[in-house]
Amino acid sequence: MSTLSRALLLAATLAAGAALAQVKIALPDDSPVTLVSADWGGTTTSERGGALVVDLHSVMSLRNSSAKRIRGLTLVVASQEVTPGGRASVTKVSLDVGSGENFPVKIDLRLLRPLQKGSGPLVEVTLDGVLFDDLSFYGPNRVESRRALTAWEMEAQRDRHWFRQVLEREGPGGLRRECVASLARQAETQVLDVQLARGERVTASPMRKVEVAALRLPDAPVQAVGGAAMAAEGLAAVSSVDLVNQSARPVRSVEIGWLLRDTRGREYSAGATPAHIEASPGARFQVKQEGRLKFTESGGAPVSIGSLTAFVSQVEFVDGSLWVPARIALSDAVVRKAMAPSGEEQRLTSIYRKRGLPALIEELRRF
Repeated sequence: MSTLSRALLLAATLAAGAALAQVKIALPDDSPVTLVSADWGGTTTSERGGALVVDLHSVMSLRNSSAKRIRGLTLVVASQEVTPGGRASVTKVSLDVGSGENFPVKIDLRLLRPLQKGSGPLVEVTLDGVLFDDLSFYGPNRVESRRALTAWEMEAQRDRHWFRQVLEREGPGGLRRECVASLARQAETQVLDVQLARGERVTASPMRKVEVAALRLPDAPVQAVGGAAMAAEGLAAVSSVDLVNQSARPVRSVEIGWLLRDTRGREYSAGATPAHIEASPGARFQVKQEGRLKFTESGGAPVSIGSLTAFVSQVEFVDGSLWVPARIALSDAVVRKAMAPSGEEQRLTSIYRKRGLPALIEELRRF
């Protein structure tokens, strides 16, 4: 049987409902989540060059089998660990799943694997991490989900607390004003798509030196103090960002946020890039960016870069604890432009917009 025939036969088998035989869901014996059901009937395969393209479409139902409430979860979905495009992750945040409760995880991914015949499953789904309401974590943390899930939950707790404070201090009218202001800010915030390009020629335009300014967040334990970069149309090669650890604790990693100003003076929130470092208390150090940052607008058009501003948006200490910016930092107009609203703030204001103020008040009082 030809390679193409094998691929077509496999696709037909999956579509016919036997996909579960091709997808291995590997959860540890002591996993805090257990599988209830999974429908892989929408999964298809196709041949492209020397690779098999696997389009995964499924909704898994998982159960919280632990005694704690689950706030976030990350799954690793892999068709081939060593092949580019052969592994991806699926993350669920802003959860509130009690013990014994079920919750859905939707998977819509495209993976690649070599065409040569193998003996293993088509796709394997594994658990990378689960975050609980007390910020404890379970999992191997292969894709650093602990840091990401913890930071998202800390931001969520911060913003839920802020909206509850507004309600308690100013009543329903104050909460309404806060939601209207937040929705206006979300509409005004211009966010760029940022990709890290390594080892590829992404432009033929000549590179030029651009200014890298530093934005200081008042409570940040690590501060950016400058940097250097070269830029072309929609592309920045950041040679270094200068930082200082102002805390009394050693630091393991930082996340550097970016505010981009184009040549017409428009400012964009331009995402963030993580960096692993070792910085003792009081140390000054540099973070060097591997590859180039590619900035595009929502429609895919490259951005003409005028200047870049760097700031520290997240800090991980060697003991595993994290720092995220306090809500008060958003009172600064420049910080508001640089930092997009958190996922939790967007979720809460979406409840207000779609279901009204009473529904939001009920949600805030729920947990």
